[in-house]
Amino acid sequence: MTLFLVIVALAVALPWGAAPAARRLAGLLPPRAASLTLAGAAALLAGGTIAALAGLFHVPFLAGLEHLRFAQVTADWPAVVPVSCAAGALLVVQAVRLGLAARRQRALLARAWRLTGAGTAEGDVLVVPGEEAEAFALPRYRGRAARVVVSEGMLGLLGPSERAVLFAHERAHLRGRHHVLSAVVDLACAVHPALARLGPALEFHLERWADEAAAAAVGDRRVAATAIARAALAGSAGTGVRSGRFLSVSTGPVPQRVRALLEPAPAGPEGRGPRAAVSALVAAVVVSALLAFGLAYGLHEYVEYAARRIVGHGRI
Repeated sequence: MTLFLVIVALAVALPWGAAPAARRLAGLLPPRAASLTLAGAAALLAGGTIAALAGLFHVPFLAGLEHLRFAQVTADWPAVVPVSCAAGALLVVQAVRLGLAARRQRALLARAWRLTGAGTAEGDVLVVPGEEAEAFALPRYRGRAARVVVSEGMLGLLGPSERAVLFAHERAHLRGRHHVLSAVVDLACAVHPALARLGPALEFHLERWADEAAAAAVGDRRVAATAIARAALAGSAGTGVRSGRFLSVSTGPVPQRVRALLEPAPAGPEGRGPRAAVSALVAAVVVSALLAFGLAYGLHEYVEYAARRIVGHGRI
């Protein structure tokens, strides 16, 4: 039982150390790979936590696998019931937090579509009236196609080449389904508090991903950097249309993003840093798999040991 509890404790505590490691790992990778790594790590760590708690919750009921009476098992290990109840309570809290997070995301999307209802569609661009400088990627909702939302105020501040950068940036968000990755991390944060710091990191790398796509679309990194800086500076004070957490050109630490655009494009999978990052990611997956195997093995050994002990005491 002690070994099993240690394995569960490791699985639950793993995100506290793995989340900072994932953020460091993402810093070594190009934006796209960094974003996928952060979202994957968040999902993996959250899923591992749920699995560990679910396993702990089911321990008292596994006696049925060995045809043991529940009263006999609890009499031999009285701590099993309180520990299982605590795991069950945590699972309920996680379920409530997940439900609230999902509901918040849906409400935010519905409100954004409602607020942009007065906009004028021009292809995949939705131009909304207003002097505030705002632009963001609005995912599809209830049969309505995804749109690049931009205010009249933002369009008035940018020249033709800068508008091209802005549209390419927001289209990259929609094309890459970045809102899905953002939602995954948001839901994972509802499962384990240690994952909360992955959200801002993912947001930054998603914006860098879109920045690089925009720079490639216009073929001039300096023009892209200038456009991103102007649009972000103008849109940083916006509070009207984008009243929520949607991926926007003004999101994240803009100076770092502009500085990255003024440097050469990120290297591909070649290079010492990315190779080390991929190796670290593989190691993290292996550790998680071993913990999952250890949890399953611990459950099996616990039931077997309980059966032998109770049978040995002649209580069957």
